[in-house]
Amino acid sequence: MDFEFSQLGLELGSPSGIGELMEDLGNALSAGGDVKMLGGGQPAHIPEMNAIWRRRMEEIAAEPGSLEKVLANYDPPRGNPRFIEALAGLFRGEFGWDVDASNFAVTAGGQTAFFFLFNLLGGRMPDGRCKRILLPLVPEYIGYANQGTCGGMFKALPPKIEKTGGHEFKYRVDFDKLEVTDDIAAICVSRPTNPTGNVLTDGEIARLSDLAKAHGIPLIIDNAYGAPFPNVIFTEATPVWDEHIILTLSLSKIGLPGTRTGIVVAHPKVASAVAAMSSIVGLSNPNIGQAIVRPMIESGEILRLSDETVKPFYVEKSRLAREWVAESFGEDFDYYVHRSEGALFLWLWFPDLPITTAELYQRLKERGVLIVPGHYFFFGLPDDPWRHRDECLRMTFTMDETTVREGIRIISEEVRKAWGR
Repeated sequence: MDFEFSQLGLELGSPSGIGELMEDLGNALSAGGDVKMLGGGQPAHIPEMNAIWRRRMEEIAAEPGSLEKVLANYDPPRGNPRFIEALAGLFRGEFGWDVDASNFAVTAGGQTAFFFLFNLLGGRMPDGRCKRILLPLVPEYIGYANQGTCGGMFKALPPKIEKTGGHEFKYRVDFDKLEVTDDIAAICVSRPTNPTGNVLTDGEIARLSDLAKAHGIPLIIDNAYGAPFPNVIFTEATPVWDEHIILTLSLSKIGLPGTRTGIVVAHPKVASAVAAMSSIVGLSNPNIGQAIVRPMIESGEILRLSDETVKPFYVEKSRLAREWVAESFGEDFDYYVHRSEGALFLWLWFPDLPITTAELYQRLKERGVLIVPGHYFFFGLPDDPWRHRDECLRMTFTMDETTVREGIRIISEEVRKAWGR
C-alpha cells in the first residue's frame, strides 16, 4: 500500500541528520566490536557517577513502597511535585532567582522540551502569520533542525570566524548583522554550543537578552551541558534567568541519558503550556531520573558533583583529545580546532578540503570511525553556497582513550588522502 503522509508526517517522518546520528550511535553501542563511535552525544561512563546512580537505585529499592511509586505510578504532567520544589529551592537559594513550582515543567528529555517550545512559540499563528526561531549563531545543535511542524521554522545568522591560535579558531555572534524582524517568535542559543564547544560570554548573553526583551520575545537558552549542572563548561559563564528567558536543563550529560529527563524553567504561562503538551503527547514523564537525583538537588550535592567530578573529567578528556589532534595532524595540511570551552566535542575545520566532510564521513565509516559531517549544523541559512559548511566535522571525545586516539589518527590519515599526501 502506498501511504500518503501529511505535511507534519513528512517533516518528522523523513530522514534527518539527528536520525542518522542516533541510528549510527545506537547500532555502534549495541553491536560493540571495533567501531570507533566519535559521532554521538553519548556521555562518558564516569565511574564515580555510576557508583552514585547504583547507590541511589539501591536506596530506592530498599525503601518500602518507594520503588513501586517510581515504577508503577503516573506523576503529574508537570513533573514530580517534590522534584520541582527541590529545583525551585535550589535556584532561589543559589542564584536568588524569583522562581517557584509554577516556573518549572519536566519533559521526556531535552529534545522533547525543544519540540514543545519551538512549536508553542513559532510556526503558524492564529492570525495566519508564520513565525520563526532566530538562531544568532550557527553551527547549532543538529537536533533542532527538523523539529518545526511547518517548513522554514529557523532563521540563522552566519558567525564571525576569529582565528585565535596557530590551529585554533572561535565563532562569535555577528551583532552588527543581527536583526530581529517581525516574524521572529524567539531567539535561541545553546551554551555551551553543541557542536562546537563554544560558550557565549556573559556579555553576549546579556546583549541577546536585552535584544529579546526589547522586542517582547523570549530568549531560549539550551543549558544541556551548562551551569549549574552538569557544568561541562571550561571557562567562565554565569547562569542567568529572567521572566523573558526560557532555560532548559537535562539530566543526560550528568550521566543519566537513559532516564530521558528534561527541565524547563520559564514564565508560568510557558511552563504551564509545556506541561499541558506533555499530558497530550505522553500523559506524564519518566519518573526514575527525578527520583534518582531529587535528594541531590535538595542537598545541593548535584552542584558539588558537577564542579568536582563531572567538569574535571571532561576538562581532561578535552585536553587529551586536542593533544592527540596536534600529534596526529602535524603541519601537513591546514586545519583548525574550535576553542574547546565546554560540552563533549571537538569541532574541526579543514579550509579548502578537496572533498566535502559528507564524503569524508563515508570514507571514515568504511574504516570503522563515525563522526558527524558539519553541514547538518548550518540549518536556517540562505541557500547561498558557503564552502565552510562542508569543511567542518564534529567528533566526540567521551569514549575510552584508545578509541579516541585511534579514531583521531584515522581521521588524519583520511584527510591526508583527500589532499593526496
